[in-house]
Amino acid sequence: MRLFGPFMVVLFCLSQAFRDVYLGNAFQRVDFLAVILLAFVPSTAFFAALSWWRTPQDWKRIGTQAHTILAMNVTTGLAWTSYFFGLTHLEPAAVNTLHSGIGPLTVIALGLAGFSLAGKVAMGRLEAACQIGVALTLVAIWFVVIAGWSGLGSAGAYAWPALALLVLSGASITVSHLYSRRMAEAGFGADTITAVRYGFIMIGAAIALFWKGKPTGVEGFIDGAILGLAAALLIALPLYILQIGVARTPQLTAHVIRSLGPVFVFALEQFDGRLALSWPILILIVIYSILVIAANAMRGWSS
Repeated sequence: MRLFGPFMVVLFCLSQAFRDVYLGNAFQRVDFLAVILLAFVPSTAFFAALSWWRTPQDWKRIGTQAHTILAMNVTTGLAWTSYFFGLTHLEPAAVNTLHSGIGPLTVIALGLAGFSLAGKVAMGRLEAACQIGVALTLVAIWFVVIAGWSGLGSAGAYAWPALALLVLSGASITVSHLYSRRMAEAGFGADTITAVRYGFIMIGAAIALFWKGKPTGVEGFIDGAILGLAAALLIALPLYILQIGVARTPQLTAHVIRSLGPVFVFALEQFDGRLALSWPILILIVIYSILVIAANAMRGWSS
């Protein structure tokens, strides 16, 4: 059972890789707003039923977390909408790295700014140097994408807004996780947290689709069912797995495993015919992973 937690974190990273490559391909023909509804409506219903069955007491005091739930919904909605926009227009490995790398930098920035949500931030010089290196690596990925050296080749008209939205995505999902941790510390189960975090994004996607009034790209019921099942398994379920894995894994181990997520994505995307092998992206991903592992090692050693 000692390996159960790390195994769940590894499973999360693998599912992320499948998610990004699969959805990056699917978004070439399907409106990502439709995928949001197909993914989150059934998964929300499932986890709400599961939570009501396993921990009905959570729902008796759910009102005490109204502010936290609202903040978690808004930040989750911003994160996934921005992330899916990035996947529509950029190489999945670059998207995943930028999204993942912004997270720890967001916690550091919030901590240094004195926000209680992030807790206190204390770093040694070596760890700070590693985090600066991570930030510079992310800037370099921006440059590679804009220069047309990514696996997708020349950057399209949406490259700049997609890159900017990935900064918002990484920061928003990090804040969302901080709020979900606050609910977990208040004694709420992972089932309940998962059930109440997607309301904002589902309502927003439904309104946006209605307002656009354009075809979603979903070709009939069977196509929609397949897309919905795949999206639910690759989006909502991995977050649930991560909550379980992180709770049962030493913090340093979990961070080290998650730092390898972009490597998994890059390896899997080589099977996507849309993408060519990009050595600049691969080199930057390797540098990023090494720096993240080193930063977490410094944090573990100082602790």
